[in-house]
Amino acid sequence: MGVALVSFDVPMFTIISFVGMGMIATKEAFDWLLNGPKIVRACSTIIRLMDDVASHKFEQERGHIASSVECYMKQYSVSEKLAYQELNKQVEKAWKDINQEMLRPAIPMHLLTWVLNFARTGDFMYKD
Repeated sequence: MGVALVSFDVPMFTIISFVGMGMIATKEAFDWLLNGPKIVRACSTIIRLMDDVASHKFEQERGHIASSVECYMKQYSVSEKLAYQELNKQVEKAWKDINQEMLRPAIPMHLLTWVLNFARTGDFMYKD
């Protein structure tokens, strides 16, 4: 899952957005971000898995490389339906991680809210 999360570029987009915020984003915020915080990993998980589940059938028809769904099915020898259920559980866990991080902010709340809103956008785009 580590490669899949990095391939989605949530950390990069977060850094770019913080740069665009000017003086609001302090050096401490960038240091925090470079340490791979849980909320950014959770955001990446939500967007990656929801994208893979939503586009799985279409991408398989086109002969694309294996998605998280295909990898999960092969790794655990389960059906497509069970893979969807398990990946959705991982998305739910990622939302819980985001909620936990929002309750104990390590950086200013307006910066955390940006990451939260990024996850919300992915959720909106890929939800059934």
